[in-house]
Amino acid sequence: MSNEGLFDADEPNLGLTGRPLRTIPRPPELEKNGPATVISMCNQKGGVGKTTSTINMGACLADYGRKVLLVDLDPQGALSAGLGLNHNDIEDTIYDVMLDSQTSIHSAIVHTDVPGLDLVPANIDLSAAEIQMVNEVGREHTLARALRPVMKDYDFIIIDCQPSLGLLTVNALACSHGVIIPMECEFFSLRGLALLTDTVEKVAERINFDLEVIGILVTMFDRRTKHAREVMSRVVEYFDEKVFDTVITRTVRFPETSVAGEPITTWAPSSQAAKQYRDLAAEVIERTKG
Repeated sequence: MSNEGLFDADEPNLGLTGRPLRTIPRPPELEKNGPATVISMCNQKGGVGKTTSTINMGACLADYGRKVLLVDLDPQGALSAGLGLNHNDIEDTIYDVMLDSQTSIHSAIVHTDVPGLDLVPANIDLSAAEIQMVNEVGREHTLARALRPVMKDYDFIIIDCQPSLGLLTVNALACSHGVIIPMECEFFSLRGLALLTDTVEKVAERINFDLEVIGILVTMFDRRTKHAREVMSRVVEYFDEKVFDTVITRTVRFPETSVAGEPITTWAPSSQAAKQYRDLAAEVIERTKG
């Protein structure tokens, strides 16, 4: 059972979610770029494949002709490192753009080796941002102000949030049109989903009325284990259509791509993992009309 055939299945067949796979149309070509749909990749639990999914989904969206900007909003800088950026080579970061009025976001944008995929990097300096923003007026909208000058230049801006629900993550949610929640198929991830969806609802009620959950992405799924299948069943039962048809299965390929500093689509383009992220990108375009 796999996600192959998501585009051209003649008959409904059961996907890894246990639901019949829908036929997702191939993303249409765009006549012009922008304005951007902003998406936060968010989960307060670490190690759920959030950064890996940001990189690979972003690369696949770019392969479909979308202009994509990835924003590293984690002081650990995993997104930047995962795209092969040496921390010693970073000059301006998202920290500078957010907290130094003299720094333009244009000076912080780095062009990656993937055509159409750009990056705003982060480093450990970002860990001080929450303390510095506490007394700022409109502190929840600091990131929105930083991104505003490039909204018209991209089709998607994807923010890789840190594994917490602090002020940086609230900033990401405040300027996003939607949230994608990557979750590992295990019990503790399931428990954390309730807290995260509650936070998203509060931000939507009080700060960003347009915010919604685009989808829940199940990652590191191993259908051979009863536990993973039971958690999958619970997630689909509770969140229903919010769960993406595309499921990212567990593979050794992802640690290899992190070392290589490139997406799975260029490191192992014919792998099952690359196909899964292409399918995910198609679903995201279909759900956001991007």
